[in-house]
Amino acid sequence: MEVASETILRLADDASVQHVGDGAVVLLARSGQLYTCNGTTEAFLDKVDGARSLDQIVGLLSAEFEVDKDTLDQDMAALASDLLSEGILAAPGA
Repeated sequence: MEVASETILRLADDASVQHVGDGAVVLLARSGQLYTCNGTTEAFLDKVDGARSLDQIVGLLSAEFEVDKDTLDQDMAALASDLLSEGILAAPGA
C-alpha cells in the first residue's frame, strides 16, 4: 500500500505507544501484539497526531535530524506503509 505525501496519519484506535528506556513499544490492544520500535520509528510515531500529513511529518523529522528531506520522503513513506499494513496506523476513513 503506497502512502501519498498528503495522507493524514493517525494511530489506530487500538494502538498505543509506550516509551521505554531509549526506545518505544507499540501495543495493539485488540490482538495483544507488541512491537518494538527503533529511534526512527519512535520519532515518526511521536509526530503522528491525526492532523499532520506524511509530508508535514517528514518535514519535522528532516529538521529534527538534519537529514535531507528527499531521502526521508521515501524511507518514511515505506515506514508508514508498513505501519498501516500492521494495523498500527490508520488513514482517514479507515
